[in-house]
Amino acid sequence: MTGRAAQFVWRTGGLLDQRRMALFLGTGSAGAVRDAVLAHRTSDGGFAFAIEPDVKGPEPQPLSAMGAVEILDEAGRLDQETGAGVCEWLTRWTAPDGGVPDLLDSIAAVPHPPWVQAPPQDQGGLLTTARTVGILRRNGIEHPWIEGAAAFCRDRIDALEATHPYEVFSVAAFLGSEPDRAWAEGVAKRIGAIVRAGLVLLDPSNPGGLEPPAGYAPGEHHLACDFAPTPGSVGAGWFTAAEMGAALDFRAAEQGEDGGWPIHYRRWHPGIEQQARPGFTIAALRTLRAWEGRA
Repeated sequence: MTGRAAQFVWRTGGLLDQRRMALFLGTGSAGAVRDAVLAHRTSDGGFAFAIEPDVKGPEPQPLSAMGAVEILDEAGRLDQETGAGVCEWLTRWTAPDGGVPDLLDSIAAVPHPPWVQAPPQDQGGLLTTARTVGILRRNGIEHPWIEGAAAFCRDRIDALEATHPYEVFSVAAFLGSEPDRAWAEGVAKRIGAIVRAGLVLLDPSNPGGLEPPAGYAPGEHHLACDFAPTPGSVGAGWFTAAEMGAALDFRAAEQGEDGGWPIHYRRWHPGIEQQARPGFTIAALRTLRAWEGRA
């Protein structure tokens, strides 16, 4: 499995994903991954240049900054200097409510999915703000921006009655680093109930039994292991061992003949599948390794 996946990434992946694969295999270095991430940094301290495959061009975006800290966290190389620099850049775009919009108006000037539009710039987005704060706190990053952004996230999460999978991934990242464990555990129970009520495909053999959330592609389902990519994930408590085992078996079986894993979201140009699949392949390998022998 891993050997075939590596060949797929060597064949189709760009510099960053090839560095990530080398680190996963134990033949590369975390420093090389960090260098590849920082090559996406813009002159003003943001991140761009398709570090997130759906966000193209030279204009930095909060969603791209989130992607950068995710990969640095994966490599164990999110240090104070880099994390504080991300916070400084995010501060420039923070809305009055303390959060940052997922995308800036500048997204309109570059190629982007036709269904994606910049949200109101005077409101923060929970998806980007919560995941970024969660990762920064998990790595011990200190910066004044984090406190205000965390307060925004707590307020938004307390008011959350409906959500969607990608937002849940961010909320889970936030809850995992929340110092107030009693609050976090109570919220996690409530969010887990929302997930089980219609956001997760618990029976992967019957995808027709669950409608994708509004705005998602037909057949775009998320499995238990997407909500709980490691046994220590907040979402791990939302599923039984049998449910997690079924999800992991299905994820392993999704590996294609070419060695890579598929993407399930909407394609908006011919190249997006090739550009995104190496990252999805690395994510699948990391999840399967994390759960090996545990489900």
